[in-house]
Amino acid sequence: MNVIKAHVSILAAEIFWGLSAPVSKMVMNEGITGLQLVTFRIAGACLLFWLASLFVRHEKVIRADYLKLAGAGCLAVIINQISFTVGLNLTSPVNAAIMTTTMPLLTMFLAFFILLEPITWKKALGILMGATGVILIILHSRDGNSEKAGNIWGDLLVIVAQLSFAFYLTLFKNFLPKYHGITIMKWMFTFGLAAALFTGLSFQQFQWSGHSTDFWAGIAFVVIGATFFSYLFVMAAQKALRPTVVSIYNYIQPIVACLVSVALGLGVFGFVHAMAVLLVISGVILVMKSKSRAQQLAEEEFKGCRSPQEKHYD
Repeated sequence: MNVIKAHVSILAAEIFWGLSAPVSKMVMNEGITGLQLVTFRIAGACLLFWLASLFVRHEKVIRADYLKLAGAGCLAVIINQISFTVGLNLTSPVNAAIMTTTMPLLTMFLAFFILLEPITWKKALGILMGATGVILIILHSRDGNSEKAGNIWGDLLVIVAQLSFAFYLTLFKNFLPKYHGITIMKWMFTFGLAAALFTGLSFQQFQWSGHSTDFWAGIAFVVIGATFFSYLFVMAAQKALRPTVVSIYNYIQPIVACLVSVALGLGVFGFVHAMAVLLVISGVILVMKSKSRAQQLAEEEFKGCRSPQEKHYD
């Protein structure tokens, strides 16, 4: 895949994810609960990834790795999607979109404890700025507490969703490249679907009749566009683009979600939201500019190998 196609792929994925918040909100406003929408999303994506696996080279999964795939599915599928969808059902799509931008900060924070990544002053300041933006939104939701202004419990659930995905990225960082992306996804969603059915998520109480064409189109978009294709596009882009470039596209998501939500009357965007977005994005940029543990060790090793004459000219 060339670089241009990679950029188009990641852009399409972020646009789909940005649209998923207002589309999901519209669907839930028409008579489906957040838990039922999660079941649709997990079951539909699971089926599509298994069908897609028929068109790629078959990979044999080591028996011991099934437990890791189950853990990854629990964090990235079950906890993440239930928390986000139920949280979105309570709060506004604008608030939910802003909260999703905190995930890089949460990932960096967890990397300090799990991967021993150093906390530099840039990272510390970035995390502080991002946390300040989140607190602004939560306090604003507490004062407003309506579907358009936001809901504090919905905001907190969206944060839980980002935290669970941050745990997934941190704990399984070295495991994910072991298999093809479709192999990883089909088993993650399989274990996620099994857990969903075991914990009681099902279509039993869902009313299958009486819904509009727009309702079913929204369900199809969430399952096919915002889940299946988005994951495929991201996997394709990661092969040609650096992680820092991929992460920059993350900010397309809240922009799309906020614009569409406000245009459809599903949310409001005011001064507090603008300040929160500015703080969170600035915080993430600071964190991204900070050097990783591997970079610091490489620089120290390079300096240690140079001669005294070379060091003199620094």
